[in-house]
Amino acid sequence: MSSVATRDRVAQTPSTTRVPWQVKYLLLALIWGSSFLLMKVGLRTMAPLQISSLRIFAGTATLLSLLAATGGRLPREPRVWGHLAVSGVFLTALPFSLFAAGEERVSSALAGIGNATTPLAAVFFALALLPSDRLSPRKLAAVVIGFVGVVVIMQPWASAGRPDLLGFGMTLVAGACYGLGWTYNRRYLGHADLGGLSMPTALLLVGSALMVPVVLFWWLLHRSAYAAPWSGHADTGQGGVLLPLVCVLVLGVVGTGLAYMLQFDVVRGAGATVSTTVTYLIPVVSVILGVLVLHEHLAWPQLLGAVIVLVSAVVIGLPARRPRPAA
Repeated sequence: MSSVATRDRVAQTPSTTRVPWQVKYLLLALIWGSSFLLMKVGLRTMAPLQISSLRIFAGTATLLSLLAATGGRLPREPRVWGHLAVSGVFLTALPFSLFAAGEERVSSALAGIGNATTPLAAVFFALALLPSDRLSPRKLAAVVIGFVGVVVIMQPWASAGRPDLLGFGMTLVAGACYGLGWTYNRRYLGHADLGGLSMPTALLLVGSALMVPVVLFWWLLHRSAYAAPWSGHADTGQGGVLLPLVCVLVLGVVGTGLAYMLQFDVVRGAGATVSTTVTYLIPVVSVILGVLVLHEHLAWPQLLGAVIVLVSAVVIGLPARRPRPAA
């Protein structure tokens, strides 16, 4: 394990060591990869901000209940809560809202591909927030290749058949938010983790506080279309109103509450550097589910660009080469 990953490790509680972090890593890929499918179904009757807010509220309620049942406690230092407020913006409120808004314009499979840009963004934010990190020639080349893959997906040379640029751009910004948020956590909250459910619960609690005024302000601007902040619009697809609601609740309880608990456990077990590599598997799951369940279609430039982005992300995640010892 690299020195960065070792430094990022936090003391584990007994509850975090019962299941190997590798198993939790694979569960995260499956859970977050399926989140794009759940958001797509939720959009049948809900607006993007309704989905993101309900997702965060359900995840927060889940972790608060588990925290109370296990006798855990939340952080108490005001400084920690100040940093959590920043993390809450870039790890919950902003990316969740952008992904849902982006999926109004692009497929769930393509939104999952946009999530793969997280490691690319993390490289740049690490240069600003982590002085010990260095941009090696290999990482620089991988970042450049990754952006080439993004351009291939967007197909600026084509006048027809390319994805909606605004929608795909939202997913790219959402993926970049994760890169910034987890890098910020490494810089300012790496030594403040109390273990267990403390930090993920606090993070989602802050996210809930952020979303309350946002969704209320959104509703005031759309009162003519929505009778209440929780009112949906008519469902034009199959499944009625109940199926989208169930999907969003599953997205909140499992895809947000339990997933953030797993994410923090992976960070504690393998380090933040390794934990971000879960984004390599998320697009694979989202594409498979989008094609098989929602019958979505990706053109060959989108598939080629996705492969380029994933390869560059994997190269970024490779451990740094150690200098050979002198003879």
